[in-house]
Amino acid sequence: MGRRVLITGLDTFWGGRMAQALESDPDVDMILGMGTSEPSVPLERAEFVRADQTYSILSRIVRATQVDTIVHTFLVTDSTKAPPRALHEINVIGTMNLLAAAGQPSSSVRQVVVKSSSLVYGAAATDPSWFREETSRTSPARTRVERSLLEVEGFVRDFAEDNPATVVSVLRFANVLGTDIVTPLSSNLARPLCPHVAGYDPLVQFVEEDDVVRCLEHVTRHRIPGLYNVAGSGKLPWTEVAALCGTRLLPLPPVSTRLAAAPLVRMGLIDFPPEIEGLLRYGRGIDTTRITKTGFQCGYTTAGTVDNFIRATRLRRSLGKAPPSYTYEQDVEQFFRRSSAVVHSSDANN
Repeated sequence: MGRRVLITGLDTFWGGRMAQALESDPDVDMILGMGTSEPSVPLERAEFVRADQTYSILSRIVRATQVDTIVHTFLVTDSTKAPPRALHEINVIGTMNLLAAAGQPSSSVRQVVVKSSSLVYGAAATDPSWFREETSRTSPARTRVERSLLEVEGFVRDFAEDNPATVVSVLRFANVLGTDIVTPLSSNLARPLCPHVAGYDPLVQFVEEDDVVRCLEHVTRHRIPGLYNVAGSGKLPWTEVAALCGTRLLPLPPVSTRLAAAPLVRMGLIDFPPEIEGLLRYGRGIDTTRITKTGFQCGYTTAGTVDNFIRATRLRRSLGKAPPSYTYEQDVEQFFRRSSAVVHSSDANN
């Protein structure tokens, strides 16, 4: 029997992309996605179950479906996407319920993959040039996102120790840019004005969105345990990134920075969530030697990621509109999957 995979956050960008990637894997027999709303991408064979944001029904789902792999993509790393209470429920309570389901007596789960973030390292003046996986952050967690991710990783670490027969993988991704993903940094770089903390020019590092999915696939397919940093090689000064993207720097005072940014955020001129303030002061770099030793290599460097983002941004500007979005409709999905009237590719080749 092939693998049976459950993906959290099927309705999110990463959950949908991961489901699409695994659909092409012949070794995966079943893909089940959970989300709080309908999927945002078309899917050929992944099944969908609606759930609350804490995944309170996950234990029942695991018992009923006998999944052997859980890919946890549903962690909030952008505080603009969820109010404080919801952020805690999604990241902390949701992960606790996931691990409880995976570790219940006679559980079928033999692998857990968690998509985390380099935000766990923070950003401070005392930071090293490159964070290795075993390097501790040099300052206390300053934002809700950072605190929740640190708590999540603590739970996952305890779970791995208590369940040595389960392959547990945690991937800490650098800030993401790409052709489709929208983040506070990508939104700023696509606007005419981009925030800049006066007196600072940090070195920043990015990972391309396709490399994120490829790395999640890599550790899932090859059952690779451990904690890994994932990023494109190299770093670039923030002023250079902004110049390449064709946006003008909008200097913010180094003191009371968030207070000064607040009216600009309200007017929609910039995005400035708390978790990027430290990054725009001190930058951050993560060492990727460990993931490279597993046989994975990012297809884009940091500079290549920025260049790819620029080309995609210019294309959208020239088109003048976004491509039509996908709308999930249960009846339509079931028709294409089940109806004898539909000619599938395997039937056409016979």
